[in-house]
Amino acid sequence: ATPKGKRREKDENSSPEGEDPSVSLFRDYLRLRTVHPEPDYDAALRFLDRIAEELELPLKKIEVFPGRVISIMTWEGTNPTLKSILLNSHTDVVPVYQEHWKYDAFSAFKDAEGNIYARGSQDMKCVTIQYIQAVRRLKARGWKPTRTLHLMFVPDEEVGGYKGMETFVKQPEFHKLNIGFALDEGLANPTDAFTVFYGERNPWWITVHCPGSPGHGSRFVENTAAEKLRHVMNSFLDFREKEKHRLNTSECFTLGDVTTVNMTMVKGGVAYNVIPAEMDVSFDLRIPPTVNLQEFERQIKQWCKEAGEDVTYDFAQKHMNQNITSTDESDPWWNAFSASCKEMNMTLKKEIFPAATDSRFIRAVGIPAIGFSPMNRTPILLHDHNEYLNEQVFLKGISVYERIIPALASVAALPDEA
Repeated sequence: ATPKGKRREKDENSSPEGEDPSVSLFRDYLRLRTVHPEPDYDAALRFLDRIAEELELPLKKIEVFPGRVISIMTWEGTNPTLKSILLNSHTDVVPVYQEHWKYDAFSAFKDAEGNIYARGSQDMKCVTIQYIQAVRRLKARGWKPTRTLHLMFVPDEEVGGYKGMETFVKQPEFHKLNIGFALDEGLANPTDAFTVFYGERNPWWITVHCPGSPGHGSRFVENTAAEKLRHVMNSFLDFREKEKHRLNTSECFTLGDVTTVNMTMVKGGVAYNVIPAEMDVSFDLRIPPTVNLQEFERQIKQWCKEAGEDVTYDFAQKHMNQNITSTDESDPWWNAFSASCKEMNMTLKKEIFPAATDSRFIRAVGIPAIGFSPMNRTPILLHDHNEYLNEQVFLKGISVYERIIPALASVAALPDEA
């Protein structure tokens, strides 16, 4: 046996002796600084070029915006007229506060337990490499897909997707891919189970404008902006308390089942002794697909009306699509996905995604999509300091895709494909 000290020493090299090549590839990819606000997308494109060559798959690049390129590797099926399977992942990662990290966030340091610390280790560079390595293994053993497989690598997911997936789904190149079903990112699960996401909450970013009578700070002025602001804040935050209570008292609710409300910005005022003529307050709302959005907006209108005259609101973001993906056993896509997981004795936990991913744009154009990152027994650390993934969990994920991909690619022709 190797003395402990030696093993640890070797783990700090870029491709340690005895390390699984998939882990080494994962760590190489983690070292690319595709981090906002200035992601090095060129480094990712060069990396993907190399992979496509190794896999002997054609690679198509589509520049959606200047400097924003979507790469697509395609493994053509034996029956390419059938709808294809999309394996989607984004190449960008969120910023880091290095002073809060144990190790350099882009060194992909692996500790003695095999935990790999890096920004993107969970969100979502792991999934990108798991797709790639699963495809590599399937090719090596001579398996061929019936349905065409597309591996898509997109930019700018972490900044809202406008210069990535949101725009791309509206372009003819996307429609030509003829996608029937998509896999995209999910979240880690600290238990033995794996979480799968079949829908998302809609983000609404709203600013409420409260005009009022200005005046001197020494007087009791009627109809001030501040009084209206307080009323608005109370309405939104009382509703927040109710939703928080619903989440905390229900056995079966997860964060994705309730509306979260957070007050994120307040603006107004010019001086201590001047009563301002207008004050603004902004909220981040995340609304589950079970909520009637028209009714919810009527409620917001009512709160504004109750706050006083001329209180108005506008949206910086208002997503209205409530498409969810079927998780009914009779659905052929879900059935293929869940049956292959059952064969591996995996427990699946179905949820509404609490935040937002590129899946929402895919579902919005009518394509079923499941959010899934095979990381169980792992704390949820996306966007957090010291984000890490254990190498054994990572490797198990490759085997998971090695079963799921053939199951999805073998789904028999559906009625609309006959």
